[in-house]
Amino acid sequence: MHERNPYEGLRPEEMIVRDHLALDRTRLANERTLLAYLRSGVALVLAGATLLHFSQSTWLEWVGLACIPIGILTMLFGSWRFTVTARRLRRIS
Repeated sequence: MHERNPYEGLRPEEMIVRDHLALDRTRLANERTLLAYLRSGVALVLAGATLLHFSQSTWLEWVGLACIPIGILTMLFGSWRFTVTARRLRRIS
């Protein structure tokens, strides 16, 4: 299912200063969101590696093993989401 682009009705020549500023704020918010995904993914990978290294029990090793791929998937999903949103925003300007 293809999502409708909320910006598809905007044409660059019809945009006023307020619209350009809103577009800039949206781009910055998209970057902040990417950084939050990356920060969370790195934290999960590091937590998993720490649990694997220092854990004394088997169940903590399983938690550590689960954290690493979840962290990697979090970073990949955040990068994908950033790219899709940036592409949609680029079509406007």
